[in-house]
Amino acid sequence: MKNSGYIFTTLTRISDLETQSFALKRLSREHWATGDYIVGRITDIGSSSSQLELPNGRMRGVIGDELVVGALGVRHATLEATGSWKAVGDDGAMHMLSGGGLMGKLTSRSMFMPEMISILYHGHVIRDGQKVTMDDFVRPCAQKSYDIPTILFIGTSMSAGKTTSARIVTSLLTRAGYKVLGAKITGTGRFKDILAVKDVGAVQVYDFVDAGLPSTICDPEVYEKKLDHMLSCMAASEADVAVVEIGASPLEPYNGDIAYKGIKDQVKCCILSASDPYAVYGLMEAFGVKPDLVTGISTNTLGGQEMVERLCGVPAMNLLDTGSIPPLKSILRQKLGVKV
Repeated sequence: MKNSGYIFTTLTRISDLETQSFALKRLSREHWATGDYIVGRITDIGSSSSQLELPNGRMRGVIGDELVVGALGVRHATLEATGSWKAVGDDGAMHMLSGGGLMGKLTSRSMFMPEMISILYHGHVIRDGQKVTMDDFVRPCAQKSYDIPTILFIGTSMSAGKTTSARIVTSLLTRAGYKVLGAKITGTGRFKDILAVKDVGAVQVYDFVDAGLPSTICDPEVYEKKLDHMLSCMAASEADVAVVEIGASPLEPYNGDIAYKGIKDQVKCCILSASDPYAVYGLMEAFGVKPDLVTGISTNTLGGQEMVERLCGVPAMNLLDTGSIPPLKSILRQKLGVKV
């Protein structure tokens, strides 16, 4: 490998940085921006379990003094950590805000999370005298209306079970012979979520990293343009059905509300993964969406399922229970008008 002296994280997967040469240059803070590719030197691995996600989705352990290529960005995870490149001081000390290569200064962390990897700003990736950004590698896509029948997966928080539910539904549809597109249109850049649906048969997967965003925390005007690009690229797949995830919760600052407005006319079925029954009620009231099915952590027991159904008036089931598959198929047939 040409640039074997670096760890390339998953946010570089849209680029050619692994194979083509580049230079490094330290830039003053006024020239930094979200999506800039930078290199950081690991000063503290955080914990013995620390890992980074590579461009192919595989996880890799780290050691001190290694050089990591990632992108400047912002994270605001309710259950894990928050941070931003805008909080980085003159000393250049920052953190790996996610295993996928999001870089910025940690501003808060759950006490249940291991220490995060500390890095020191080493320089911006430079070519032809200009900084290299994620936007430089966004593939053009002709404007096209998004009209694919969509199953939307939303959650009351991160880690509520959205990806697991999406994987199960994708498997059922692909085994029934349908061409499925998998997409994640908000969140923090990782590869594992959309790879999970590809692994069970999605013919194409797409996310906001492909559109040049390290996370979808950005100005609404910026995200609206990126969403238009994503939807055009998704429409070009000519899939029979799309399995689309809005990462984290639509109430968090990841522009989930804009994402929902952009696709709601094509949403035929909405599946909500919830952390607890009360969160289902809260999201329905705050966001104004009544899901067709509730899954996730809140449905792990009959007690949770019964409370969701009593409080919210929507069916709830644990999709990891094989007994839930027949009623799930019935919901999909009813909402999509397809044979499963």
